[in-house]
Amino acid sequence: MLKRFCCFSTLAILLTASIGSAVAEPKYSPGANDREIRIGNTMPYSGPASAYASIGVAEAAYFKMINDQGGVNGRKITFISYDDAYSPSKTMEQTRRLVENDEVLLVFQALGTPTNAAVQKYLNQKKVPQLFVGSGASKWGDPRNFPWTMGLTPTYSSESRAFAGYILENFPNGRIAILWQNDDAGKDQLQGIKDGLGERADMIVASESYEVAEPTVASHIVNLKASGANIMISLSSPKAAAQAIRKVAELGWKPAYFQSSSSASIAAVLRQAGLDNATGLISTAVVKSSSDPTWSNDPEVLRWKALMDTYHVDGDRTNGNDVAGYIAAQVLIQVLRQCGDDLTRENVMRQAANLHDFRPEMLLPGITINTSPSDYYPIEQLQLIKFNGERYQPIGGVIDVSTPRKQ
Repeated sequence: MLKRFCCFSTLAILLTASIGSAVAEPKYSPGANDREIRIGNTMPYSGPASAYASIGVAEAAYFKMINDQGGVNGRKITFISYDDAYSPSKTMEQTRRLVENDEVLLVFQALGTPTNAAVQKYLNQKKVPQLFVGSGASKWGDPRNFPWTMGLTPTYSSESRAFAGYILENFPNGRIAILWQNDDAGKDQLQGIKDGLGERADMIVASESYEVAEPTVASHIVNLKASGANIMISLSSPKAAAQAIRKVAELGWKPAYFQSSSSASIAAVLRQAGLDNATGLISTAVVKSSSDPTWSNDPEVLRWKALMDTYHVDGDRTNGNDVAGYIAAQVLIQVLRQCGDDLTRENVMRQAANLHDFRPEMLLPGITINTSPSDYYPIEQLQLIKFNGERYQPIGGVIDVSTPRKQ
């Protein structure tokens, strides 16, 4: 009897060990193994949107720090970032290279609305995660039709609705002129203004679109001023944004000025336009500004500066794009940590859609990241801010801008 019991006990131990081993066995898709996780990215290191290039450099710096600290669950990050010059055809070429030659696990934070739109169907057909897209277009939050694509920041339309709400409250009799980029991003932003104004959309007295490749937007600004508007909304890329601010000042036009946050960086835009010319400009923020004395002794800001001092020595400490890259990289690392040893593309998306009150360092207090299988809009809060000639100051508190397009 004792012998039989011992045999059964031994068998049970062996079965338990076997089952435990099977459960613990790592799972991988292309781009991941016991030692490495390959992450793909495209960024406009050249071309008309090159002001955004520092985002990719900041992300590379953060991943270098993570690798020096031992990596993610013992695996090092290999960050492969190619220049697409903000050209959709080039983005497709580089994305195919990332997926088919470099065999990356996922594509992360590729920048631009037209560029990401060019590869969205391809990546979804290949079932390759297109994670935390570097654009605020609403189309990145459509899990029903594009389950492998997820954005990160508040949508362009939600930011525009916040502008419209502020205008209705503070300039109820205002006359609005709008400069917008002629692409999906600009159309998204423009529609957000109209939606936010609702029955008061007739406040818009002039609207001018421009092409991203145009050398200057000066003539558009002249036309907008001629409309008699006393409110200017610029929904533009960094180069055009700086030109517009400067031209408005040259014309002696003094409208209440609103600038989309993607092109409101002090370093990349306002300095180019002239800080005096930008005084009074209103935008939105979701991150702490390292140049704001409010945060001078903040532990998160100090840690960010320490990272810059070590891994991104040539970076501009006042460039909000560097902070944006730092935050996006943290979100991806959180997703990979949640994946554990299941580094399949399916599990990457499962974990990306399973973020609950996650707060990466440098997000403004009160803003957290939340996702679910039916909610692919991670950040849906923002803060209105106003430039005082030296730095941005908050207007009111953090506001909810949940998109009405949630699935």
